[in-house]
Amino acid sequence: MTSLANLPNFLAYFGAAILLLAAFIGAYTLITPHNEWALIREGNTAVALSLSGATIGFTLPLASAIVHSVNLADMAVWAAVALVLQLVCFGLLRLLRRNVSIALARGDMSEAIMLATGSIVFGLLNAACLS
Repeated sequence: MTSLANLPNFLAYFGAAILLLAAFIGAYTLITPHNEWALIREGNTAVALSLSGATIGFTLPLASAIVHSVNLADMAVWAAVALVLQLVCFGLLRLLRRNVSIALARGDMSEAIMLATGSIVFGLLNAACLS
């Protein structure tokens, strides 16, 4: 990049990505049965790790959508697909570990690591499929 001619495009994509990331975090924290923000404020590392893994898991396909899209609308559509798939991922992981929310609330790091890893793995697969 030799000039700032692409700055408007950069700002549009970056702004859209931040909005989509905020939408994902908002939706994710709404569908979980525990209050992430309150637990994180109390110092619950397990919940912080789990939310971080979910956020990374969404950001991977979001980045792929940005790189591979033909325009901003195309990026937004594929990012929305990725958002829904990451929420489905959480639902599937909860089916495997029915008491994961209780475990996270009490600070169980092994459950947090498994949930974060699952979210990142789904995100990587999701991102690869977008390429």
